[in-house]
Amino acid sequence: MSDDEDWFERALGAGENDGDADGDGDGDTGADGDGGTGADVGSETGVPENDGAGVPESGTPRSDDADGDSPFEETFASAFENAPDPQDGSGGGGFGGEGGQSGEFGGEGFDADAEFESSIERIELGIEGLDEMILGGVPERSLISVIGSAGTGKTTFGLQFLDRALRNGKRGVYITLEESTDRIYDTAEEKGWSFIEYAEDGRLAIVHLDPIEMANSLTSIRSDLPELVKAFDADRLVLDSVSLLEMMYDHPSDRRSEVYQFTRALKEAGVTTLVTSEASGDNPYSSRYGIIEYLADAVFVLQYVRPSDFQETRLALEIQKIRDANHSRETKPYEITGEGLSVYRQANIF
Repeated sequence: MSDDEDWFERALGAGENDGDADGDGDGDTGADGDGGTGADVGSETGVPENDGAGVPESGTPRSDDADGDSPFEETFASAFENAPDPQDGSGGGGFGGEGGQSGEFGGEGFDADAEFESSIERIELGIEGLDEMILGGVPERSLISVIGSAGTGKTTFGLQFLDRALRNGKRGVYITLEESTDRIYDTAEEKGWSFIEYAEDGRLAIVHLDPIEMANSLTSIRSDLPELVKAFDADRLVLDSVSLLEMMYDHPSDRRSEVYQFTRALKEAGVTTLVTSEASGDNPYSSRYGIIEYLADAVFVLQYVRPSDFQETRLALEIQKIRDANHSRETKPYEITGEGLSVYRQANIF
């Protein structure tokens, strides 16, 4: 077996000798990756590149009509005139009518007590207050992104998300690129989450990957990870954090391509995946490189809110998007307590 093929065995054994470096026992600040990444990298906005499907190199849409007639002959004006009136319900209520998802277009129309019928299997995140902001739950096998700056609780969010599955007898995988395995166990223990017991029962695997190791073995990791996750029969997976993976590439196109391929591999594994990401220094609503939010099915933003009187800095959470789910658009305060994150759904920021 070559050096780049046994990365998984090395990663699983990493926790035996890599104890807490600073020994301060601070379960949230260190494990949260909140000390920053240590790299001074500017924010770049990247959008996954179009694969060109259905569009020739000239940029003109292909016509699939056998007679050669363009399928785009109808003008926008005529199409608009023929569009169903959303007020009479004939259009399916795409903008808040019957069958629509009014919560996607504003917080006022959201009713947390409403029933939500869907054939898509859904799960709860395990975070008090936040689950009530999502009608029906997050679609299973989604790719979830949690974006936030240092100290906002990204790692705690990921551990709490994983704990919910483990408490219910399911299996989970935690991949950390920033903290040691021992530090993750210590952080979970401080919150009252028995990760050590879950690992001993064979239901939890914590994999520590050194960023250099990951850079040298990324192709093998991307190829092996789906099969390893399937073999472990994992229900949830957490990657903390995707920002370090993005930093491995200098060229924006390489960065977009590799992050896309990596997240695609996780989706192919059929596991519900949560990745944490550092926020952009210029925009708290965007990830450091502006990539992962376009690839993710659900995006949660954690940020600091500083009032004008500077009396108290508060933490605020916002659901930026969830595909195939109705959810609140309101920004809500939350706290990081001894039991994890708690969102105050009934409260306002100010």
